[in-house]
Amino acid sequence: MNQEYNVLAEEAGNRIDRYLSERNQEISRSYIQKLLKDESVLVNGKTVKSNYKVCAEDKILVNIPEAVEPEIEPEDIDLDILYEDRDIILINKPKGMVVHPAAGHYTGTLVNALMAHCRGDLSGINGVMRPGIVHRIDMDTTGVLIVCKNDSSHNSIAKQLKDHSITRKYYAIVHGSLKEEEGTIHAPIGRHPVDRKKMSVNEKNGRDAITHYRVLERFRQFTYVECQLETGRTHQIRVHMASMGHPLLGDSVYGPSKCPYRLTGQTLHAGVLGIIHPATGEYMEFQAPLPEYFEDLLRKLRAT
Repeated sequence: MNQEYNVLAEEAGNRIDRYLSERNQEISRSYIQKLLKDESVLVNGKTVKSNYKVCAEDKILVNIPEAVEPEIEPEDIDLDILYEDRDIILINKPKGMVVHPAAGHYTGTLVNALMAHCRGDLSGINGVMRPGIVHRIDMDTTGVLIVCKNDSSHNSIAKQLKDHSITRKYYAIVHGSLKEEEGTIHAPIGRHPVDRKKMSVNEKNGRDAITHYRVLERFRQFTYVECQLETGRTHQIRVHMASMGHPLLGDSVYGPSKCPYRLTGQTLHAGVLGIIHPATGEYMEFQAPLPEYFEDLLRKLRAT
């Protein structure tokens, strides 16, 4: 697969490995460096090294070899199904479950479970690694997720996501006390300039991101909030709340490394998902109850 880039004047002076990893956030900087070493990147028809600094009007051609995808096996894993028909299935995803196979996680994923449950009736638009998957939530985030059983449904839900017409409400516990009862965070999110495994508010290379929040309950050191997504960037709520100085409780990536409670990852739950049904045109809203660990934590906070 070839990708072409034309360097703008304001982008000149960046190292080519950094430039390319910022332009294509799906590819790591280390992989870009491997492509450069393998001479799979041409600048104005010539190979360059990783430390080459791009110039205005440079024409860059990147040849990305097709990935060899492992065969994904169906697995008999219990699913908490909120709703299912011939077009879609809504799952209440548990904590610790990866949505689709990736490096280091080729078994035990939601996709493995769906392949067994749906017996192959899943959309094929996102390929064999992500059949039926039109959006995802982090491994340690719980809650409602929609999966599409055919390409027509997939295209419909994908368009609703693109148009920001889907209702997505999340529930989180954050550090500190928010000043306002409700508000909106409108700040672009992109790959972190130093730590490529993280996202950050990135004015230069980020994509538009909007999160609406409102306070549900206040505690001594924490606040229970509802966050409604207008856009759906990677780690959006986690990054946006951390940017305000209120990282999610348990989030060691964007918040304190030490947590006062025994938690596995961030306290974040996808509680509500509302869509226009791809076949009937009817608005439907689905809710996933707070997981037990989240309810227990709220009880502890109310008691302090």
